[in-house]
Amino acid sequence: MSRQATGHVGETLAANYLKAHGYTILNLNWRCDQPKGEIDIIARDCETLVFVEVRSRHSPTTETAFASITPRKQAKLVRTVELYLQLHNLTDQAWRIDVIAVALPRGAQPIIDHVENALDW
Repeated sequence: MSRQATGHVGETLAANYLKAHGYTILNLNWRCDQPKGEIDIIARDCETLVFVEVRSRHSPTTETAFASITPRKQAKLVRTVELYLQLHNLTDQAWRIDVIAVALPRGAQPIIDHVENALDW
C-alpha cells in the first residue's frame, strides 16, 4: 500500500472513530497555500472546534505514529489552525488540536489511539 493510500485509510478510520464518539465532522483535508498547510479533519465536539492530525503507520502499535509529531510539525499545525480561524472569522471560537494515531498491523485489526489537546503533551 502506498504512503498516500495508507494515509487515506487512516483518515477514513479516524473520521469514523470521531463520528462514533459523537463528533460532527465539518471538513476533511482542508488545505491552504500559506504556509502550505493541511488539516486532516476539522470537527466539532460540543462547542469546541477540533483540528485533528491523523498519523497512520503499518505497525503493530501507534507509537511510531505519535513519534512522528515533531516540534516542527506541531508548530506548523498551530500556524495552519490559526490561519483557518482567521480566514473563517473564528478567532473567538474555543478550539484544540487532537492527534489520532492509527496502526495498521499486518493481518490484524487497526488500532486507533486518540489524544485530545495533544500539543500540551
